[in-house]
Amino acid sequence: MKNVGRRACLLVLLIGKLTAVAETPLPHQVYVWQRAWTEPVIAAVRAHATNFSEIAVLGAEVSWKNKSPQVSRAGMDYSALSKTHCAVGLVLRVGPYNGFLSKDKSAINFLSSLGTALVAEARTNHIEPVELQLDFDCAESKLADYRDWLAGLQLRLAPLPVRITALPSWLNSPAFTGLAMASSNYVLQVHSLNKPADIHAPFTLCDPAAAKRAVAQAGEIGVPFRVALPTYAYVVAFDSAGKFSGLSAETARANWPAGTQLRELRADPMAISSLVQFWNTNRPPALRGVIWYRLPVSTDNLNWRWPALAALLAGREPHEKFQAVAHRTAPGLVEISLENTGELDVSSRLAVEVHWSDAQLIAGDALRDFELLEQGNAVAKFQNKSSAYRLPAGEKQTIGWLRLDSDRQVQVEVRKF
Repeated sequence: MKNVGRRACLLVLLIGKLTAVAETPLPHQVYVWQRAWTEPVIAAVRAHATNFSEIAVLGAEVSWKNKSPQVSRAGMDYSALSKTHCAVGLVLRVGPYNGFLSKDKSAINFLSSLGTALVAEARTNHIEPVELQLDFDCAESKLADYRDWLAGLQLRLAPLPVRITALPSWLNSPAFTGLAMASSNYVLQVHSLNKPADIHAPFTLCDPAAAKRAVAQAGEIGVPFRVALPTYAYVVAFDSAGKFSGLSAETARANWPAGTQLRELRADPMAISSLVQFWNTNRPPALRGVIWYRLPVSTDNLNWRWPALAALLAGREPHEKFQAVAHRTAPGLVEISLENTGELDVSSRLAVEVHWSDAQLIAGDALRDFELLEQGNAVAKFQNKSSAYRLPAGEKQTIGWLRLDSDRQVQVEVRKF
């Protein structure tokens, strides 16, 4: 009986330990994917890197022309990285290769040498990388070949771990388990954009239900992995007939052909927040963390602002809060502004009403995407023309002005419609 009681106690302790692990919030990492480290990028790294257990930095990208490698190196600021005192991973992005890489010794030697050079350069600049991530755009039919040439790269860089990024579709391939085991820890990217059939087709960057299924399936394989989640946006272009013609992912392209119709597709902070909260308490043991693509930068308009991501790192949903403000700039002259003091970008149709008394409206005009719809003796109404208007978190924008025939206080209110 004593042995039975002892076993029961051990079982209770084991269950309690497993439960505690499952309820521990996931660690968070982040990608810095900019090729040019401008002052805003450096400022973002300095301000926010310490919120993450690792920052994974794009080091170089390789594309292929007639099987000859073309390299674009990122101009990372090692001084800024070293001052964060954070763990740093390096990322080597490799574009699709026409053929089997393991059979092309010169290509494999080139990739191995490039990976070695990236690591050596980081060490020369007082950065000891914790991993090299290989983000290879590999066809599902070539995963076994990927494993073969990955092994050669790992030998060159040992003992530094070389990890891979993977797509959910790879999980169904018989060759993936061997590739994942060779990597020993991989990144599962549950964000992507399938080519939409036309402008009316529904599309998303991250389907929460599909992401849960992919994570559960990866968990059954048992190899440790992190899940990559999106913070970014796409501008998706369609021709005049509504057929897909292209997209822009990091900067809003301005030279689209005449007649192009644009749709903006953004990662939904609320949906992503629900995913993270779910995995904080309901996740397979092999899921070891979240890695965000990408670090918010003040000039990156196709990405979340920092307050939204900060809320998710704190384990809660970001909140929306905005207001209309009237500012008297001269006697009788009033500027109307919108202020976003919340953590979410505002992207709704908005109506701003301005009220006053004992004065006549002499003139007024709207700015940005707004128009001045109603003008009366005691009221004016501003309204944005389309839902494409966006007020980023933390920003203030002047949307119009009014001139009265005498200096009066005005009251403003804003509502969605």
